[in-house]
Amino acid sequence: MALPPIDILDADDPRVADYRQLKERWLNAEGGRFVAESERVVRRLVGSGLGVHSALMTAPRLATLADALGGPFPVYLAPPELLDRIAGFHVHRGCLAIGARPAAAQIPDGARTLVVLEDLTDVDNLGAIARHTAAFGADALVLSPRCADPFYRKAIRVSLGAVFALPIVRLADWPGDLQRLRSGGVSLVAAVLDPDATPLARFERPSRTAILLGAEGPGLSAEARALCDHRVTIPMSPGADSLNVATAAAIFLYALRSPS
Repeated sequence: MALPPIDILDADDPRVADYRQLKERWLNAEGGRFVAESERVVRRLVGSGLGVHSALMTAPRLATLADALGGPFPVYLAPPELLDRIAGFHVHRGCLAIGARPAAAQIPDGARTLVVLEDLTDVDNLGAIARHTAAFGADALVLSPRCADPFYRKAIRVSLGAVFALPIVRLADWPGDLQRLRSGGVSLVAAVLDPDATPLARFERPSRTAILLGAEGPGLSAEARALCDHRVTIPMSPGADSLNVATAAAIFLYALRSPS
């Protein structure tokens, strides 16, 4: 049964402590929580099966989300100005929720398409790649130890909540775990800019494929490249530097999507 909404009248109310000064706070894996932002993302969170600790929103957002807020968690209401003071920034979407982080995921047995990211620290790109990974039906998103947190508030928002259902695996041993992945029958495909690499349009994907992408600028490390079975590139017009890594990921995923 849905609980009645609770009015919040004071920015220091202890019931909304998780939301306080979100710009300065990092709801990390050790704390087991994350913050979801915007109506569409909160709606996805509620329907994802993950635990929801609470929601904080304005009255107009409650009116549009009422059909989704039937869970046994408190819903706090605050006027826009107070919500901004609590969060520490202008919450122009007027809707936040605190979710429970999922348990550590494993690469699904028999996975045919994986996206592997090396040291990607930009949360916008990470969120966009998570969204693309889910949209094109890849089996999991695999992160090197130094990648950004996919459950950081901005990464979640950019992913449009895709991180809630997508298996996300953080490797502990890099690049050793890549070698184990390869030994398990997965072909490692390096996304590179090398002029002598195979053009994407001419590359025939192996039955089990992991697409490796590095951070913008440095790209893949020499150690990761050395383990790859193939080097593949997206041909560009003369004089072009490179594509945004999230854009490149989407192109690779579309071109190499697993046959149905």
